Amino acid sequence: MIVQTAPSDTPRLAIMMHEHTALCLQFAHAFGNERFEPLAPADLMIYVISNHDAGWFDFDRNPAIDEKTGLPYNLAETPPEHITTTSRLSPDFNQRHHPYCGLISSMHSWGLYNGRYGLSKLVLLDKIAEIDRPVVDKMLSGEIERQKHLKAELARNPQTSGWLDERMIFQNYKQLQFIDTLALYFNRIHAGERREQDFENVPASAREDVTVTIRPAGETRYSLAPFPFAASGAEFAFQGRPVDPKMSNVTGGWPAALKQSPTRSERFQLIAG
Repeated sequence: MIVQTAPSDTPRLAIMMHEHTALCLQFAHAFGNERFEPLAPADLMIYVISNHDAGWFDFDRNPAIDEKTGLPYNLAETPPEHITTTSRLSPDFNQRHHPYCGLISSMHSWGLYNGRYGLSKLVLLDKIAEIDRPVVDKMLSGEIERQKHLKAELARNPQTSGWLDERMIFQNYKQLQFIDTLALYFNRIHAGERREQDFENVPASAREDVTVTIRPAGETRYSLAPFPFAASGAEFAFQGRPVDPKMSNVTGGWPAALKQSPTRSERFQLIAG
């Protein structure tokens, strides 16, 4: 779950991971133009982008609560015993659909703990206490083994063996990372607090990466330069529900409180900068 920032003494917006990936799916459908190569294989990349956090589904419905805030844990602050489970279950889910989806999903899970394969300055392992490292290391080792197994399975199939070029795999991986972090820009940060931000290593092709910069450009408009989507001015939206610590007193606890809380939508436009 993502708990968005908010002005002081106001409810915060809780965004379940299926709501986060629904925004990612919108970006995935829109990605690509004359400068940026589109997703390929399109159907499988659309699937894994829309399900890359599928391991969170059950946990989000009955979340652990952060004693410091009285709210459900916010994404990266989720305790290791829970977040490592979601990190394993997401590739499990995607692998059942197709081995290539499982491979990209597994890379996403492994990369979150390792600076997104050196593409990000955020290294989740830096937040893991030594006492929790064994459970994390076990999960990460399991993902490396999963990737070896899935690559071998893809290599045996003449229809998929050509997808194993490392440049293509990492082009797809980086497309997912850009779409994921762009969605997080909107999901994690309240509209009044959003500022200019750079997204590094966005693949224009398998051989060329660029830095994409987003800037607020009006009340609900944001410019991107260079622009990686098909149509400037397209509208996107995501949903969440307002939460505050008092909701823990609802009969049935947080599962009932989240179910009863009204859904709130935010819409915005992306334009070429």
